[in-house]
Amino acid sequence: MLQPFGPNIWIVDGSDVAVAGFRYPTRAAVIRLSAGGLFIWSPVHLTDKLRTELDALGTVRHIVAPNSLHHLFLHEWKQAFPNARLYAPPRLQKTRPDLAFDAELDDESGTEWSGEIESVVMHGNLITAEVVFFHKASGTALFTDLLQQIPAGHITGWRRLVAKLDLMVEPEPSVPRKFRIAFTNRGAARNSLKRILDWPVEKVLMAHGAPVERDGLAFINRSFKWLKP
Repeated sequence: MLQPFGPNIWIVDGSDVAVAGFRYPTRAAVIRLSAGGLFIWSPVHLTDKLRTELDALGTVRHIVAPNSLHHLFLHEWKQAFPNARLYAPPRLQKTRPDLAFDAELDDESGTEWSGEIESVVMHGNLITAEVVFFHKASGTALFTDLLQQIPAGHITGWRRLVAKLDLMVEPEPSVPRKFRIAFTNRGAARNSLKRILDWPVEKVLMAHGAPVERDGLAFINRSFKWLKP
């Protein structure tokens, strides 16, 4: 069920996905652009109910995979909305040659949403090149896997210990340890982070974790304090 998150932005929580025995909650965001088209960030499983709600909002024009790990539901969305443009982050097109992407995201992506949504590729990470977005009207930054918080009840036994060591069950969402280690080019990452910190962020959305609804810029600063020189 779509939940309003600010002016012309909604969120919807999808079903859990299992990766190596870990259960991850999923979340998508829907942004209605000024021209009326819908921008879909990090698609979750497309149910009939969700499709009905989307049809009531507008026409799906842009389907965005924000990093190379979030591609599980792209095929069903493209089948449901064949006229929508499908966007890949860096590295994903090689992983999913079965999908006909219309464009690869970069720091200058999206002329059709420029002025409403900005983007920065978080460079320097071996695991994934994540594209971070900023929706101006709502003051919302959208992270995918670089910030996470897994509910404690989702993980038990030895996997809970692994999650704790990976900083995935902290009191507030944080950058998992594996992603911190994977930032082998810290200079490139810092340059990307500097651009993100220039945004007037009020709120932060994540694919896996409770949304931050106030003092978003301070939260991002805390979360990436370890990256700063």
